[in-house]
Amino acid sequence: MRFLVYLCKLKIAIFNDYMTQVKINDSVLRKAAEAGMDEFVQAFVDAIRNALGGELNAQNMAELNSDQITLLAWDILHEEMMDGGMVQLIHNGYGAFLWKNPTDKAFKNWGLTELAKLIKKSHFLYKTNHEEIERDLTDEEFMALYEKFPEFDDFDDEFVENEEEWTSKVAFYIDDHIDNFCEIVKS
Repeated sequence: MRFLVYLCKLKIAIFNDYMTQVKINDSVLRKAAEAGMDEFVQAFVDAIRNALGGELNAQNMAELNSDQITLLAWDILHEEMMDGGMVQLIHNGYGAFLWKNPTDKAFKNWGLTELAKLIKKSHFLYKTNHEEIERDLTDEEFMALYEKFPEFDDFDDEFVENEEEWTSKVAFYIDDHIDNFCEIVKS
């Protein structure tokens, strides 16, 4: 029995050696929590990005756990949707990250059922139009995509209408599972 416990601990230790260690200072976290849910969520996003050297890529993604990846997916989705909508998100190359991964299932597990439905419902539009939207375009050609693909407007509107509620749910999920996101260090 002790041998099995030892093997399990060894396997966990080896696995943890490949995981990026994400840390956040407790004073930073307290200040973010006092500032509001957006700042609270952003503090964790920033801590994860800092641990990765500032950029998420295919190589360092393997060093994160599923909750950390889901949070970065939320951040990308949130930023792109609030700035330019799904057309911009796809054009900037984030479509595959969102729709070719089980992002909708991850959000559903976080209690973001309606967001998961939005992603699932928009998948066909992504699948059928992403190549045209992702190609290199001038600013004028890019802006013309919004007129060419008005089908994305309803998804953009739904996201904006629910953004505050969904951000709140993300913040509550993080708060209930802080250890899944980072280690809190004392000042």
